[in-house]
Formats: sequence, C-alpha cells, structure tokens
Amino acid sequence: MAEGKYKYLFKNMALFTISSFVSKMLVFLLVPFYTSVLSEAEYGIADVMQTTLLLLIPLLTLNAGEAALRFGLDPDADRAQILKAGIRRVVKSDIVTAAICIGAVLLSSAGIIDIEKQYIVFFAVLFICDSFYEYMLLYCQGTEKVQIMIVGSVSCTFLVIASNLVFLLILDLGLCGYLFAQMIAYVGAGSLMLFLSDGVKMLKEPSGESKLAAEMKEYGSSMLMYSTSSWINNALDRYYILALLGASQNGLYSAAYKIPAILQVFQRIFAQAWQMSAAKEYKKEQRDKFFSTMYRVYNACLVVGCAGIIWLLKIIAGFMFQKSFFEAWVLVPPLLISVIFGALEGFLGSICLAFKDGRSIGRATGAGAIVNIILNYVFIIEFSTMGAAMATLASYFTMFVLALIMVRKYVKLKVHFFRDIVAYSLLIIESLLVIFNMKNYMMLNGMIVVILAAMYVQELTEMVKKCLKK
Repeated sequence: MAEGKYKYLFKNMALFTISSFVSKMLVFLLVPFYTSVLSEAEYGIADVMQTTLLLLIPLLTLNAGEAALRFGLDPDADRAQILKAGIRRVVKSDIVTAAICIGAVLLSSAGIIDIEKQYIVFFAVLFICDSFYEYMLLYCQGTEKVQIMIVGSVSCTFLVIASNLVFLLILDLGLCGYLFAQMIAYVGAGSLMLFLSDGVKMLKEPSGESKLAAEMKEYGSSMLMYSTSSWINNALDRYYILALLGASQNGLYSAAYKIPAILQVFQRIFAQAWQMSAAKEYKKEQRDKFFSTMYRVYNACLVVGCAGIIWLLKIIAGFMFQKSFFEAWVLVPPLLISVIFGALEGFLGSICLAFKDGRSIGRATGAGAIVNIILNYVFIIEFSTMGAAMATLASYFTMFVLALIMVRKYVKLKVHFFRDIVAYSLLIIESLLVIFNMKNYMMLNGMIVVILAAMYVQELTEMVKKCLKK
C-alpha cells in the first residue's frame, strides 16, 4: 500500500528528527565555545583524529555495522546472532588497532616517526570506544529499535556536552579534555543501547548460524570500496590541507564544514529513514514510482535548503565563528553544494545496497575518490583551502552522475534533468555573488531562493501533503 510506504518512511524520519535536532543543534550551539577555548591547531588535530576514525572503523570492522543494519531488516532476521557476529568483528578490530598503535608508540619513542605518544594512545582508546558505539547505533537501526537508537544518540550528545564543560571550562584540559569527553560519551551511550536492546542477554545465548556471520562478512567486505571511497571524498581534503598548508588552515577548513552540517542534519535524517525504506520496498511492485517520487522530493528540499543557507551565509557565520575563524565562511558555498550531490549519491546507493550490491555503488564512489585525490593536490597548491572545497564539489558531482547511471539496472527513476541542471546552475551563481561580495548580493540571492522554491513548488507541496496524510 502506498500509504504504508510513506507512513513508514515519515514515521522513521520523525523519530530520527528528534534525535538529530537535539544532538546536532546542541553541538551546533557549542561551536562558538569550542572555537573560543581550543586553538586552531588543537581543533585541527581533533578533527583529523575523528576523520581518521571514520575511515578505520568501517575498514577494520569490515563494515560490521552496515551489515547489521541491512541483515537486521530482513523479515527472518536472527537478531541475537547478528549482534554476536558484529560484536566479535568489532572486538577483533579493536585488537588490531591496539597492536598498530603500540607499534606506533614504539616507533615514536625511537624517533622514527614524529607523532606525540599521548595522541597515539588517545586514538587507540577512541577507536575502541567509538567502534562499539557506532556498531550499537546501526544494530538498533537495523533491528528497527529506532527509539533505543535515539536514546543512545541523544545520551551521547549530553555526555559529550557535560564532560566538555567539566574538562574544558572547569579543569581547562584543552585538547586532552575534549578527547576524554568523546571517550566517556561513546562508552556510556553504547552501553546504554546494549542494555536497553536486551543485548547483554542475547550475548549470553549459545553461538550458532556461522552461515549468517559469513554472509554478513561477505556483504561488509563488498562495501569496502564504497566506505573507503566515501571516506576519501569526505576527508582526504583535511589531510592534504594539513600536509600542504598546516594545522591552522585545517582548523579553519574544519570550522567551515560546520555550516554545511546544518543541511546535513536534514540529509542524515532522511538517509537513515530512507535506507530502511529502500530495504523494505525494493522487491515490491510500484517501487519505481515510489523511488522516483522520493528522489524528486529529496532533491527539491536539498536545493531550496542550500539556497537559503547561502543567502544567509554571512549572518550564520557571524554567529558561529569566533575570532579568526570568521574568514572560513568563504569556503562554505562549494561545500554546501557538494552536500546536495553527496546526499543524492547516498540516496541512489541505498537502492543498490537494498539489493545487497555494494560493489556497483563502490565503483561510483571509487571514481569520485580518484577525482578527489588528483584535484585536491592540484587545486590546493593553486587555490589554497578554496581549492580543497572545489575538489570536493567536483568529486561528489562525479559520484552522483555515475550512481545515477548504475542504479538504472535496478529501478527506472523519473528525473527532470533540465530543471535540475538549471537549479544547480543558479546555486553556483548565488555562491559567486556572495563570495565576490557583489553589489546587492543579498537581494539578488533572495530572488534566486524564491525562483528555486517556485521551480520545485510541486515537489515541496507533495512532501507536505504526504507528511500530513494519515
């Protein structure tokens, strides 16, 4: 039933909205606090650590969390065995990480590598804590225990905030305090989700279903190209900037990403709910119509949302960025537009993953990663941090186009190409107007926002009607 499809999707979106709104808004409001108590270099180091975790957790766990998410949505899923198979994979990855970090400490002590030993130890502990937390999040989502996932996500945010207030404001521990807060939050929230989902009880049950564990491992392994290439497109620019321009410039670039995070809140809410819906609907009749409708609505919301943020960019930057961080605003427009293409590529990727095909979407993200690797080096040397933002946009656009081609073997999407190209072109014009501080840019960009809203009025009203439909 069509109503059932939309009801399931929007119900999950509503639940994820609660989690994301509380978590992201609190983090958003704390950005001025972080940028006032941490130096640009400290902020850059913390960001590199978190970014490295985004690569290594999927890589070393063989995407255990993504496997739990996909297999947990199968009608006959054995939740206990899924949990146990994933936890075993996470523990193995923790052992590997600890061994690597011990080796790195020894090399640092011998003067072979120039990395502070305390940061290596912090990273190892962060990996252990974060890998457990991330797995429990995806396990709860895949087994449709969304309420527990939300409790875990929100509790993690509150633990981070409370710990940071103590470690940064009262004890003045700087970067070390910031990292301590992350560890406490991950362990606390992950343990809470394990307890609330009856995970402790399930872990005590006899092991079995080695076939299921093997299938999960195979699925997770097939996604390695996808997850690794996604990381390259999300994060490689930070490493290039760190190596070529220094930690301070990386701190500015990291701060610039905080404004696109506003649009990413909506993107992640939808992506989480959509991944569940795609896995539920991929075998059903009328899937082409459902997938096409949601693609057009999603694209419309992203475009209009992006246009609105670019229009108000300097006002938002004035609130968020303290001291020398304000100059980061100029990097935001291309990063914002890249969010659109990354979100649409993720939408298309979820369709492939619903069919348990991680390799096809992996090829699309792999091509984008190659573009990213080449252009980041060339553009950063030529255009500094703006070059990194431009390279990120180019790589995401490449991924989007290839994903749109590859998804055709599964569904026939009805896409209004001409209108979308015009809309993306208007976003580029809007970006140039604000970056070059053109005369009357606020008025002109306001007009562009109105034009884009009018272009997508059908999709926007359709979304409202479906949200209100019982």
